[in-house]
Amino acid sequence: MTTITTGGARPRATASPGPPATAKARRDGHGVRGSTRTFWLFAGPFLAGLLLFVYVPVCWSFYLSLFQAQNTVTPTKFVGLDNYADILTDGPFTDSLWTFTLFALIVVPLTFVLALALALLVHRIRVARAFFRSVFFIPTACSYVVASMVWKLSIFNGVRFGLANTVLGWFGIEPVAWIGTVSPPWYWLVLVTVRLWLQLGFYMILFLAALQQIPKELYEAAWTDGARPGWQTFRHITLPQLRTTSVAVVLLLLIAAYQAFDEFYNLLPNTPYARPPLVYLYYTALGQGQDFGHGSAGALVLSALITMVTLLQGRIFGFGKADG
Repeated sequence: MTTITTGGARPRATASPGPPATAKARRDGHGVRGSTRTFWLFAGPFLAGLLLFVYVPVCWSFYLSLFQAQNTVTPTKFVGLDNYADILTDGPFTDSLWTFTLFALIVVPLTFVLALALALLVHRIRVARAFFRSVFFIPTACSYVVASMVWKLSIFNGVRFGLANTVLGWFGIEPVAWIGTVSPPWYWLVLVTVRLWLQLGFYMILFLAALQQIPKELYEAAWTDGARPGWQTFRHITLPQLRTTSVAVVLLLLIAAYQAFDEFYNLLPNTPYARPPLVYLYYTALGQGQDFGHGSAGALVLSALITMVTLLQGRIFGFGKADG
């Protein structure tokens, strides 16, 4: 800092010039470039995988759906939207959508209610809470294929020594061919129970996390006002506070039901009476005909249907909006 004096005037201080503006800009620019490099270092592999394994296959699937593509992924005969018209008027594909509808109508409400009930029970206990939480969550780590094989070969194998038929034998009931019986359709019991066992723990954890976020002051205020513990507080406090989580759980359950494949494919191979959309598309595209054109069209129709159902449900329930 320099001091300038003029006659008898008081000294006047002037600031020394700072570093050039270009140096500051260079430092700021280096910081921005460093942040950009860091971003691409961490996000680059994920984005590359997303592009390579998601967006490129989706675009190529759309391309195949516009061509007659049998036994080849590089077709030459353009058919336009004929594959879409064929798949939408195809009886087996529409039947597979009805199979999904029935599967969803059974699995979604059951999973929702049972997962919420388990979460409430685990949330209320005070001893060994971590143990019970782990016990119910462990099945989610099991492979769908392995669980399907256990259900098929051990629990519901149809012979008298299977677990289910052994229990029935205690009550004098004859063995039941669970998977092979169409009337009544006992195979639905096998499909639903294996799906429930595999996914209940995951949705229980979601509800349990939401329950732990509810302020205890709400219950204390309700009890002060005369509300009784139990159904009254659950209906007017707990359930409204779980609104966002409940909508998310239903959305996830519907999408998972649309994508049902492993249990159907492993429990009911080569059976036309219970084929969800993905199993039908698997046999269409990878079966003997290898019809990639119709398979790709069906996959895109199913994706559009899932998207529409998700958006419609989100709009109905106000998913993503702030609670009023």
